[in-house]
Amino acid sequence: MSIKRNLVQTLIAVLAGNAAYFLLMPYLPPAAQHRVFHKDWGPAVAFLFCLVALGVVKMATNWWDRGWGRKP
Repeated sequence: MSIKRNLVQTLIAVLAGNAAYFLLMPYLPPAAQHRVFHKDWGPAVAFLFCLVALGVVKMATNWWDRGWGRKP
C-alpha cells in the first residue's frame, strides 16, 4: 500500500473518529468525557473511536478494491 493512500486513510479515520467522539461526548459517562486541563479518560476514549474509524476505513477500502463497490 502506498504511503500517500495510507496517510489519507489515517486522516479520514482521525477526523471521523474525533467527530464521532465529540458528537457523542454528552451521552458518554462522565469519566469518558474530556475536560480541558484535567486528567481524565477522554483522550483515550477518543483514540479508541479513531481506531474503530480506521478499521472501518480500511475495511471499506479493501471492499472497494475487490470490486464489490463497482456496478457491473
